[in-house]
Amino acid sequence: MKKQIAILGSTGSIGTQALQVIEANPKSFEVYALTANNRVELLAEQAHAFLPDSIVIANEKKYDQLKELVADIPVKVYAGAEAVCQIVAAQSVDIVLVAVVGYAGLKPTIEAIKAGKTIALANKETLVVAGELITSLAEEYRTPILPVDSEHSAIFQCLEYGNPIEKILLTASGGPFRTYSMEELAAVTKEQALRHPNWKMGAKITIDSSSMMNKGFEIIEAKWLFGIRPNQIEVLVHPQSIVHSAVQFVDGAVKAQLGVPDMRLPIQLAFSYPERLPSSFERIDLSKVKELTFEKPDIKKFRNLALAYDAIRQGGNMPCIVNAADEVAVEAFLHDRISFLHMSDVIAETMEKVRYMKSPMYEDYVATDAEARQVARSLCK
Repeated sequence: MKKQIAILGSTGSIGTQALQVIEANPKSFEVYALTANNRVELLAEQAHAFLPDSIVIANEKKYDQLKELVADIPVKVYAGAEAVCQIVAAQSVDIVLVAVVGYAGLKPTIEAIKAGKTIALANKETLVVAGELITSLAEEYRTPILPVDSEHSAIFQCLEYGNPIEKILLTASGGPFRTYSMEELAAVTKEQALRHPNWKMGAKITIDSSSMMNKGFEIIEAKWLFGIRPNQIEVLVHPQSIVHSAVQFVDGAVKAQLGVPDMRLPIQLAFSYPERLPSSFERIDLSKVKELTFEKPDIKKFRNLALAYDAIRQGGNMPCIVNAADEVAVEAFLHDRISFLHMSDVIAETMEKVRYMKSPMYEDYVATDAEARQVARSLCK
C-alpha cells in the first residue's frame, strides 16, 4: 500500500527533492498534500505534476491566483496558516514532511503529532524552539520523529541497533569562511555568504551555515532527537562533506555514515523507514576520495556555536530566544542593515534582554518568540 505524504514547504529545496524521491518510487509513495508560503506558480506546477488531493498556500492573499492556476485539475485549494495545520491531520496522511523554514514549522508539527502522523523532520527550528514540548508530545501520542537533516539521519542510522553511546560526532562543512580571519569576516558580504561550497539550499539556511548557526541548531536538535547531554555532542569541521556524522560508543568504537552530499538519500530513508529502497542516486567511489580531514571549529570566530551550547545548557525558553533573534538577524544581514559578525552580537544581546523561563508551555514559546523578535529588531536598527 502506498504511503500518503503531505509535504509542508514543497517549493523549497527539501520539498522539491522530496518530490523527486516520490516520482522515482511511484509504487511506494503518493503525494496527498502540498503546501507553500508564497511561491504560487511553482506550487501550481507541482499540483499539475502530482495531482494531490489538496494544496495550501499559507499567504492568503495568493489564494485567488492559485485557485485560477489549478482550475483545470481536481484538487482542493486552501489558504492560511491554520489550513496548513488542518491538512496535516487529514485521515489519509501517513507521513508529514516538515520542510518549511524557521518558527513557522512549530504549530503544524504539533498538530501532526497529535494526529498520530509519522514526522519526517527537516525543520530543525521546531526542536530548537520547543524540543522538550515536541519530544514529550511525540511520546504521549506515540508518534515517530524521523530526522531528514543529513547529519541527524547519519546518527540515526548509526544508532539503529541501540548500542550505548559515549558521544556524537556531528560533522560540519565549515562553510565558505572556514579559513577567514576576523578581519576578513568583518567584511563578508551577503553575496559571499550565499555561496555554500557543498550544498545548494535556501537563503536562510545558507546564511546560517556560513555563520555556523545552522550547526548550533543541529546541536540542539541532536540533544532532543537522541536524548543526550550537550557535553556528549562534539562538532567536527569536515570540509569534504563525505562523512555525514558518526557515533562513538562506550567501548571506543566509532561508526560513521558516508555518502555524497545529496539530500534525497535521507529524505527517501525517512519516507521508507524501516525499509531501505533502491535508488539511482550517485554512489560514492572511495577510490577517488583523496582525503578526509577533520578539525575542531573555532568558536571565537564562529560565536554562534558557543551561543547554541549556552542556550541548550540553560534550557527552558532560551533556545526559542536564540532562534527568533537569528531569524531577525539573518533577515537584517540579507537586507544590508547589519554586518556578518553583528548577527552574533544581536543574538547574544537578545539572549540577555528577553525574560528567561525555565519551564515554558506552548503559549510561553509564542510569547517568547514575539518578544525576542521585537528586541532583536531594535538591535538591528
